[in-house]
Parts: sequence; C-alpha cells; structure tokens
Amino acid sequence: MTTTFWFAAATMIALALAFIVAPAVRNRSRNRAGDELRQQNLIAYRGRMAELDADYQAGIIDPQTYGQLRDELAGGLLDDVAERPASAPVRPGTGGARLLAIGCVLVVPVLAVLLYQHWGALGQVEQWQTMKQMMDSPDGSAAGIGKLADQLNERLKTAPDNPEGWGLLGQTYMNLERYDDAAQAFEQLARLEAGVPEQAASAWGLVAQARFFASQGNMTPAVSQAIDQARTLNPDEVNSLGLLGISAFDQKDYRAAIKYWERIAKVAPDHPELSAIRQGIIAAYTRMGKPVPAGSAAAISARGVTVKVELAPDLAGKIPDDTTLFVFARQPDRQGPPLAIARLTAADLPARVRLNDALSMAPNARISAADQVLVTARLSRSGTAMPKSGDWQGSLGKPVKVDADPQIINRLVIDQPIP
Repeated sequence: MTTTFWFAAATMIALALAFIVAPAVRNRSRNRAGDELRQQNLIAYRGRMAELDADYQAGIIDPQTYGQLRDELAGGLLDDVAERPASAPVRPGTGGARLLAIGCVLVVPVLAVLLYQHWGALGQVEQWQTMKQMMDSPDGSAAGIGKLADQLNERLKTAPDNPEGWGLLGQTYMNLERYDDAAQAFEQLARLEAGVPEQAASAWGLVAQARFFASQGNMTPAVSQAIDQARTLNPDEVNSLGLLGISAFDQKDYRAAIKYWERIAKVAPDHPELSAIRQGIIAAYTRMGKPVPAGSAAAISARGVTVKVELAPDLAGKIPDDTTLFVFARQPDRQGPPLAIARLTAADLPARVRLNDALSMAPNARISAADQVLVTARLSRSGTAMPKSGDWQGSLGKPVKVDADPQIINRLVIDQPIP
C-alpha cells in the first residue's frame, strides 16, 4: 500500500464526508439561529403590548388609537413569522446532526477501505508504479533493475491478471540473463492470452526461447514442449521457427535450417532480425557448397559499399577489445533507419566491411536502392547503436557511391570522441 495512494484516498473520503456532514450541521445552525430570532421578536412584542396596555389604562391613548396600534403590532409579528418559517420538527428515529457526523466519520472510511480492498484495483496501481520505475529508473545497473523486477514479480503474483506486466517482466529477466525466471513470466503471459491463439503462440515461443538460452543452446524436452505448444496454435510462430533453424544448423541439417529461416522471411518480412536470418541462410548454403538461388530470401543485390575501418593511432591500446563496433550507411539528408549496419568488436579492427542488402534492417530500406550513402563507424561502450558520451566514431567526409564492385574500398578512421 503506497503512502501516496492512501493520502489521496483519505482526501477523497474527507471531501465525501464534507458533503454529508456539512449540510446537516449548517442546517442545524441555521434553524437554531432562526428560533432565537423568533424568540427575541416574541419577547419584544410582549414588552410593547405591555407598554400599550399601560398607556391605555392611564388614559394616554383613546380606545380607537389603542385598537389600531394593537392590530399593527400583531400584524408585524405575523409578517415576521411568515418570512422566517419555523424549522422542521425532528422526526423520531432520525438522530441529530452530531450523531450523523460521528457515524459518517466512523463508518464511511472503514467501509470505503474494505470495499476497495475487495473490488478495487490497488494491485494494478502498484504494478503500474513498479513497471514505470523499471522503465524510468536512473539506476541502470543489473542489480537495480533486478530488484525492481523482483518487486514487480511479487505484485503480479498477488494480482496476476496483467499481461503487460508479465511481458515486461519476462523481457527484463531475459535482458538480465535470468532465463528460468523469464520462462516462468512468459508462461503466465501465455495462460492469460489463451483466448487469443496468435498472441498465446507468441508467448509460448518466448517461453521456448528463454528455456533454450537457459539450457545453453540445447534443444531440451522443455524447449521442444514449448515449441510444440506454440506451433499448435500458430505453425508460423517466428521464435519457434528460429530455434528450429538454429537446432537444425547445429546438427548440420542445413536444408532444414534454410526451410525454417526462409519461412520466417516470408511470414515476417519486417522481422527486426531479418538481416541475421539472411546471413544464416547464406551460411547454410555456403556449408552445403551451393550458391544462394535467385528466389531465396537471402538473395541480394551485388550493389553496396566497401569500407576499411581503422582506429586512429593515438587510440591504439586504449579501447577494450570487447567494445562493440557499429558500421552503418545512411541516405544523405534523410531520416530513418540505416540502410545497412554491421556489428563487430574493437578486436576486429582494422576491419574490411561490405555494406549490402544482407545487412539491411528493413525490406523497404535497402542500400541497393540508393545512389549514394554516408558511412559512419562507432565504438559503443554501452553496446547500443545510439551515440552516448564516451563513445568514439568516425565518418567518411562525403557521401560515397553505391556500386557492384566490392574492390572499391573507402578508408574510414575512428578518431572523434562523443562528448
């Protein structure tokens, strides 16, 4: 139970009580004030009548004047009573404003808390807060993210009907390489999505992927079982097809690997790992000693750009070998994803890289369709393609022509720090 939530709840209850108690107290005060005014008017009337009677008895006023003044005085009292109606009598059994206020103060908060705990959504509120902390946490360390993930896990167990929460939890555990925990989270997601076969199939594919990593790349019975559940719901579930392709490739069944990977390229042409899938298909054909056929998803245009990436001499020995190296090409003066991107490490430097359609990120953004491109190489300490302070990069000074000759080499030097 969060302090912020209960403070807001207490404020709302207080406002509700104000609407109930204040009118009763205000009406009671108004009625009391009216009664007192009428009592004062009655006392004044009686005093004035006594004075009038005394003047009449003393002969100061004549009978006609006495009657006229008496009638006027009585009429004034009646007019005052008509303008200020008497308060309604208290009905038996209704209780006073004080009892009503005390009862509301005691009963309303207790009843509100009990009913909210029974029907409310506090569990979802706490889950959402934890999910937001995970995504916005300034502590990007594995320990910090892991602690938040475990908090979300405990809250999801008490209120499990939250597919978004289980999905985020599973992906977080995957990033933390806690694959068994990820598999359990994805299993919960699969059960919640049971009514939507395609989404349930995707969840079981993620279960298979987590179990595959947990088994260090072995096709265990648990992995096979998750794949079977996924493909029963959707034979073209891409995570399952990818794992089957990897397993077939490891067993040197290259034809089967190509079949699975070609299927992914057909049913998911915008798959984010399509470049890696194409490279796998090319590798499988290479292992069989055969060229990639023209109709294959891995068939690519000969057009591209070749670059030789080098490290500036003054940086030699200063960059760890495991630092991620990205080499990518973009269209000049245009936004959008790179037309081709290669991922290596600093240990590969100097490196000769051919940027072509095999390294494209999307089927509708290929380097073979461009006339010229700008090429950049970046050493990323974080391992992500987005530039960050502390990274190093280099670029070709001007756009270079895209052509079919891989022997035209453009020299690129990494020598610029990113502040």
